[in-house]
Formats: sequence, C-alpha cells, structure tokens
Amino acid sequence: MKGIILAGGSGTRLYPLTMVTSKQLLPIYDKPMIYYPMSALMNAGIRDILIISTPADTPRFQDLLGDGHQFGVNLQYAIQPSPDGLAQAFIIGEEFIGDEPVAMVLGDNIFAGHGLKKRLQAAVENAETGKGATVFGYYVDDPERFGIVEFDHDGKAISIEEKPEHPKSNYCVTGLYFYDNRVVEYAKNLKPSARGELEITDLNRIYLEDNSLNVELLGQGFTWLDTGTHESLVDATNFIKTVEQHQHRKIACLEEIAYLNGWISKEEVLKVYEVLKKNQYGQYLKDVLDGKYQEHLY
Repeated sequence: MKGIILAGGSGTRLYPLTMVTSKQLLPIYDKPMIYYPMSALMNAGIRDILIISTPADTPRFQDLLGDGHQFGVNLQYAIQPSPDGLAQAFIIGEEFIGDEPVAMVLGDNIFAGHGLKKRLQAAVENAETGKGATVFGYYVDDPERFGIVEFDHDGKAISIEEKPEHPKSNYCVTGLYFYDNRVVEYAKNLKPSARGELEITDLNRIYLEDNSLNVELLGQGFTWLDTGTHESLVDATNFIKTVEQHQHRKIACLEEIAYLNGWISKEEVLKVYEVLKKNQYGQYLKDVLDGKYQEHLY
C-alpha cells in the first residue's frame, strides 16, 4: 500500500507564524508537525510515501526528511500548484499510486491512542483485500466545521455531509483515509464543489453509496487533533508534552517506529542518537535501544 501526506495550503489562519515557513514544519512540542501524520502511515506499515506540498515549501520538507532512509521509508515529493481540494491529491499522485491501494493523511492531523496501530493495520488490510475504504470518525462539539457522518439505529453510516448547517450527528470524518485503487478514477471524475474544490467528502460519498465505506469510530482512549489555529497548536503541544511525560513514551518518534518495525538497524539509530544526545529526544532513543521499554507499541 502507498501513502500520501498532504501538506499544502498557505496557512493563512496561522499568520504571522507561517509567513516564512510551512504550517506542517511548525513544532508540536519536540518534533515538527509533519512527524505526527507520518507516524500514522508508518504505524500502518506503509513505507512508500508521497509528500505533496506547495512549490515554496516542498524544498523545506526535502531538507528535513530527505529520501526517508533514516526512517526506513521511501519518500517522494510532488507539488500542488494551488489548493484545489483534498481529493486532488489522488490525481497529483496517480503515477506514484500506480495500481496499489493508498492511504492519505493530512499534514496537520495528530492521532494518538492505545490500540491505534491495530486499527490502522486493519484499515490497510480492508483496502488491500478489496473491501473498499476506511475513514475514522471522532466526536466533536462543533460539527458544522467538518464533514459529518449520519448513522442509522444499527450504527451503520448512511450519509456524509460537508460543513452542514444542521448536523445529523457530532461525528466528523478525520483527516486519515484508506482507499482501494478505484479512488484515482473516482477523484478524476469529481466535479468541483461550490467553493471550487474537489471535496474529499464527495469521494467518501461514492464509497458510501457503493456500500463499501467503513467508518471506524475513534472513541474513548483516542485523541485526534487538527492543528489549524494558534489555540490548537498550543493545545497539541500541551497534550503531547503531558502524555510523553506521564507515560514515558514518545508519540510519533519516527526512529523508534522504524526500529521496532525492523526497518532500520540499531547502528542507524545510534547515529541519530550521537547527533541528538544532548537533548531528551536523543536520550529517549538510547533508552529504546537499551531495551528499557518492554511493552510493544500498539
């Protein structure tokens, strides 16, 4: 399965922070924001990843992440000339996707929770075995800002509506999507919405009407953060800091994920440690290598 991180947009809601850098390169506690969505794909077992960004920001991501070998993944880059909708990513990435299923995560989304890895891997298996698409639902207090799912009495998704005036539930679709290969053709046949964008909600609706959309709810014990405002940036940093300090485990430590997945060697992690050993991130990597943590990451 292939993976896409959509890290475009101009970040105007975060001005002046984003006047000289990409939103997805801003720090969330001790890591650049893009580490968090990238960790979701890596925890799903996805190693071929396309990062789509703006003409100005793409070189900055290349400077940070390179070809991905230090994380045991293969990174490629593509440019989104203008932000014409989330579904446009599958048209831009058509050649990269080829004939494989594909997952996409938005570059400003953070997912955390015990058992998340199993759910991600189940979504991969769903797409790879021809069972369609998987999206993740999350309870929000302000549903009019999101794509909202309506459920029947049996908990089955029956409609999806983008930014509804009268929401039919409080469950929104988060920025993490798993699709079979049909998604490329579906995206190419989409008509732009009233705001001139190729909407991901329209794409999900195609799968819903085909009875092949699995809406997996992230309930108690899971956290989803969408870091698009100054307030949410602070909330995300505080959340990551609190969880990491209390649980003594890092969220989205890409070297750790790659090492535990068997994608990079102990020697490769040690090289990173030598560069970072003066801070707590580097010390954490040393603790991982020393076997200090016995439990597996789920």
